[in-house]
Amino acid sequence: MFRSRRSFVLSTTVAIITALCGTGCSSSSDAGSEGSSAITNAIGGSGSTFVDPLMKRWIIGFQQVHPKILVNYRANGSGAGIDELKKRITEFAASDAPLSDDQLKGVPAVIQVPVSAGPVCIIYNIPELKSPLRLSAKSLADIFRGQIVNWNDAAIGHDNPGVKLPKAAIIVVHRADGSGTTSILTTYLSKVSPEWSKKPGAGLSVEWPVGFSGKGSTGVIELVKQSTGTIGYAELNYAKQEDLSVASIQNRAGVYAEPSVAGATAALDSSSEAIAKDVRTPIADPPASAKDAYPISGVTFILIPKDGTVELDRRTLKDFVQYAVTDGQSATEGLYYAKLPKLLQEEDQKLLTEMTVAGQPLK
Repeated sequence: MFRSRRSFVLSTTVAIITALCGTGCSSSSDAGSEGSSAITNAIGGSGSTFVDPLMKRWIIGFQQVHPKILVNYRANGSGAGIDELKKRITEFAASDAPLSDDQLKGVPAVIQVPVSAGPVCIIYNIPELKSPLRLSAKSLADIFRGQIVNWNDAAIGHDNPGVKLPKAAIIVVHRADGSGTTSILTTYLSKVSPEWSKKPGAGLSVEWPVGFSGKGSTGVIELVKQSTGTIGYAELNYAKQEDLSVASIQNRAGVYAEPSVAGATAALDSSSEAIAKDVRTPIADPPASAKDAYPISGVTFILIPKDGTVELDRRTLKDFVQYAVTDGQSATEGLYYAKLPKLLQEEDQKLLTEMTVAGQPLK
């Protein structure tokens, strides 16, 4: 089983690197052209679509430094990634929702390393709207609860004074699969709406009160693009690529903040003390003191089994994650992610020292 998985990692990673780099990445191309005989080790991971663009960049950067090591990543959603990690199909998973204490019960010990942060955008398709849409926390929650059903509702009008809103039905679009992007959004909605907190609550997957579902971020985006009157959610990187309209969301300071790297960074910085105590602390809905913060922001984690049996795999995994949280952070802002504060980078490296091989410290 291990060898078949290794063969899969080798073949798919070479294909990914070739597609991404073409002839522009000499190290990656040279490794691929020499075939698997030139490869000394390979590891694989899966999970978050939110972090996928950044993960691809990290893989390329790591490959250039370590041309004989391959890292494969499959963006199949945080929920699927966690399931594959539990079954030991992969060496690591990426999730925008950390595992809670209850979720950690009955499974082998897992180290949860925060690697990046970013905003979840509220995307919409209203061709008649001439000004960028603004939504308060209550209006947004009521839209996703099915309590506001028309775009010309008085509550939305209050958020957008002087703006002519269309008399059209609101069509909600959400993820069909277990998704960290969903977790970030529903964590935010649970914090700002007591009604939402009771039901459906927060999680990778929830029972949506209304709406249509799409598979993955691309599925949600396609549904929003195809139908007028729709509203959904996606990562900023995807929204930028597809040139989608994104709403400004009112934060606790009363500011209607656009989704941005700076806004996610402000949300992350405002929670730094709490994160230092527990890296799983959500950064959504930051305090009013964070005036520039974009409120629907979240952290992505790489989940690593604390113990393993193959020392080479463990070393490769540690080196890759260490690259991601140090040198790899230089790629974040160009791809619309927030760079980890130095304090959190240092905490991540402490977490990596907890990795073991057959119960012994990884040296």
